[in-house]
Amino acid sequence: MIESKKRKVLLHIFLIVLGVIWIYPFLWMISASFKTNRSFFGSGLNLIPKVWHWENYTRAWQTAHFAQYFLNSVIVTVSTVIIVTVVCALTGYALGRVRFPGRRVAMVLIAATMFIPKGYTIIPLFEIIRHIGLMNNLLGVIVAESAGAHVLYILLFTSFFSSLPDELEDAAAIDGCGFFRTFWRVMLPLSGPVIATTAIMQFIWSWNAFLEPLIFTLNRPDLRTLAVGMYSFVGEYMTDYTGMTAGATISLIPIMLVFIFMQRYFVEGIAGAVKQ
Repeated sequence: MIESKKRKVLLHIFLIVLGVIWIYPFLWMISASFKTNRSFFGSGLNLIPKVWHWENYTRAWQTAHFAQYFLNSVIVTVSTVIIVTVVCALTGYALGRVRFPGRRVAMVLIAATMFIPKGYTIIPLFEIIRHIGLMNNLLGVIVAESAGAHVLYILLFTSFFSSLPDELEDAAAIDGCGFFRTFWRVMLPLSGPVIATTAIMQFIWSWNAFLEPLIFTLNRPDLRTLAVGMYSFVGEYMTDYTGMTAGATISLIPIMLVFIFMQRYFVEGIAGAVKQ
């Protein structure tokens, strides 16, 4: 019994040390956001600033236009999450419940897109956005971010919907529900954990996206998102490192809040998909 307790204590100490090492870079970034540019390089690994410089956050929010970038990020991210979730849910429902000719081929083709590097599709995506007149427009960024097969989300929805009993659809048909009404009123409400998983993962992806927002707002700096807005701290002769860390900390706050409040649904969605 005593040996077992010792092993547990040692295991906990080991895990605590490992956890501290794991999150140290994140803590160092937050700490650096309260330092001066001189102490940024001179304080070494010390996490506690001698003087707390809150003006770094003021400079990032006002001077570096992070207030505008924050609003742009919210518009792009929320719109993209809604579009991707609806499209992936419909695709997953069709693949999981409808037995149409070529269903397996469609699933193989969708899964195959997972192995195509992102950089290979940026040129055709650029041409499409340019031809429909959405260059230097937030709508163009939203369309570009929503494009693609989103294989993981589609497979999650397909796995979930294929596990539901046929009696649900039969009961909905008796009540006069068609394909879309059955999906919207019966099936979709049951997929809450999968929706939460998709929403969280796409939120993190879109919030941190850099390539598409950079390319499609190249001539409109006022349309930049937070990730692209980091360029505001890079000058011709010097870089504002403490302002950059303050901006990075600001950009991480929404992601942390979303994950904290939705982590239960995220875990349920992943666990449910694995069981199925």
